[in-house]
Amino acid sequence: MSITAQLRESVTLPGGGALVNGCAFEVSGERLPRALLRNGHELEVHDLHEVFAGERAPAAVFPLPWPGWDLGVHSVSPDATFAVFSGQRAVRAVGPGGETLWEYRHACWGPEIGHPHTGDEQEVCHGLEHGSCQVSADGRLVWAHVVTEQDVENWQEFRVLLDARDGRELGRIPLDSAAAGSRHLRHPDGVHMGLCIGMGQDGVLLHWARWDGEVLTGWDLGRRTDRILMDAHPAHPGFLTVEHYGTDLELHALDGTTIAEACLDPEDDEDDPPRWEYDCGFVDANTVIASVTASDGLECARHRLLDGRTLEVRGTVDYPKGPVDSYVRPLGDGTWLTYDDTTGTLSRWAEADACAG
Repeated sequence: MSITAQLRESVTLPGGGALVNGCAFEVSGERLPRALLRNGHELEVHDLHEVFAGERAPAAVFPLPWPGWDLGVHSVSPDATFAVFSGQRAVRAVGPGGETLWEYRHACWGPEIGHPHTGDEQEVCHGLEHGSCQVSADGRLVWAHVVTEQDVENWQEFRVLLDARDGRELGRIPLDSAAAGSRHLRHPDGVHMGLCIGMGQDGVLLHWARWDGEVLTGWDLGRRTDRILMDAHPAHPGFLTVEHYGTDLELHALDGTTIAEACLDPEDDEDDPPRWEYDCGFVDANTVIASVTASDGLECARHRLLDGRTLEVRGTVDYPKGPVDSYVRPLGDGTWLTYDDTTGTLSRWAEADACAG
């Protein structure tokens, strides 16, 4: 079944591809979407509603704190008065002028355990490993994924919870991971924070935690699950994942219990079956969007809409001018984004019937 998409609005946004295929998308406050785009040595914050209204100037700009470090996943406070950067050897909060508000030092994410550092203390070492950080929805806390290292025998990754005012550590949880990279996901309930850790050939570790004001508690779903954390919605108590190799999508309760599952038919090609891509999420409470592509990567991605509670496939999205070869970013409000790398155009879509209603 085909489901017709209607273009709501579009705008030219250089670098906007990171919104649909990257970690530049962030939800602040009452699920107001915004883009955190790197532009040279700066991190620009754009309110997406303002972008589509024609505003080209960023709402806030923060200088990147470490020359040569272009990894890590960063976050900005809901009121955009400070940004928190995940560095190779520290988590640092900065103001709009680039002034350091506080810094939480940790061991080096570099791949060689026990390697020395020489020269400037901000020297960037060899390696692509990195952590991530996320400011809480109320702006009072900072969650961070860091590494500690006393010696070769005591190398350990942790989740740490920091006071956003001064960087003081409020709690920490040890992790059974060896990260290549990670990213956080705020649950819309304002209480839980998810963490997805990619470990290369060792798969994916999924971890959830909560802070009750006094005690930090957490739990992981184990490496055996090998699932990528994708999205959560205010109308759902749990979260959405995709299997590491794209074999299925699953809707979970917060304890990891599977509530619903979506698999794909081999489509008469068992040697090269289609798979779910690494972009999916809630268009709204009742609808999930996801991309399907052939495993050889040669087929244009096809966007499918699924029931948001059963994950039953409703149909394939039919765009007015033909297939859209783009990852998707659902906004949770009944719309989703695509990006055209050739023209630099960011587009916002909705179901045609929903637009008519």
